[in-house]
Amino acid sequence: MARVFCLGEALIDRLLPWGSDPGRDCLGGAPANGACALARLGTPVAYIGRLGRDAIGAQFDELFAKRGVDTDSLQWDEQRPSRIVLVERDASGDRCFGGFEGDRGAGFADAALDATTLPSALGTSGDWLAVGTIPLATPQSAEALHQAMARQRAAGGNVVVDVNWRPTFWGLAFDAEPTDAIKQQFLEVLRQAQLIKFAAEEAEALFSSRDPQVVSAALPQRPSVVITDGGNGVSWSLGSVSGSMPSYQVAVVDTTGAGDAFLAGLLHRLSKEPDLLAGASDQRVHQAFAFASACGALVCQGAGAIDPQPEEAAVLNFMDNH
Repeated sequence: MARVFCLGEALIDRLLPWGSDPGRDCLGGAPANGACALARLGTPVAYIGRLGRDAIGAQFDELFAKRGVDTDSLQWDEQRPSRIVLVERDASGDRCFGGFEGDRGAGFADAALDATTLPSALGTSGDWLAVGTIPLATPQSAEALHQAMARQRAAGGNVVVDVNWRPTFWGLAFDAEPTDAIKQQFLEVLRQAQLIKFAAEEAEALFSSRDPQVVSAALPQRPSVVITDGGNGVSWSLGSVSGSMPSYQVAVVDTTGAGDAFLAGLLHRLSKEPDLLAGASDQRVHQAFAFASACGALVCQGAGAIDPQPEEAAVLNFMDNH
């Protein structure tokens, strides 16, 4: 199997009280979620990020070791703390991200990811570097992101970008659209990716379309594009194969991390069957998206992004019964 390197933030999702639920702290952050989900599915995975030398950092260190995530490239910050994100939820389990807690005046560790200590060569041909756009919000982590992508491409590896628009990381209101300057930063990264995952509203904001083929055609390298739309399902364009499928209908407890589990499920299948990226088989592509969707559905049935992540056998069993 190909190996996956997940680069970016690891943090605490502080789920605020809602109804009879008193709330709780959950380990999270899209790249950390993805690394843990991939490891549980059985994909070789490494995490590249920066954590504070604090209780949160210690929890992640223990979690990564338990899951079998390679942390040779995990950086430790002696000055800045790990980030806490405030998460509000509604009756459907959907959430929005508010402010942050824990800053002692120097910012958060994830924003200080150091490009000088990145692996010199991230991967070989067929390996994946999975990144989001949150590191672009601060100059130091943005530089690390760009250097990591350049090294991955030079090594002949693949890059997948999960757009993951979170306005609060940019100092904007939780429901703000990306500014023109932010869009340009995003496009610079998107033009280097072989695979891009959008939420439907992100594709609409950046490309005025929710059609994966339209989005792919708007980028010079014609990448594979996946667009998720919550309970409405997913659509895709991989090489010459395009399609869509509805979501699995499940009782939702919390949607936090569902998209990360979905992407991990898809990368798990692409790592096993790399020819799927070019759309080698319509039937097998559809099966891969059914698998990824099942990963997301299973996470929605539990609290937090990481604890409900399934093993491969549980995903296949879910698919057999749905």
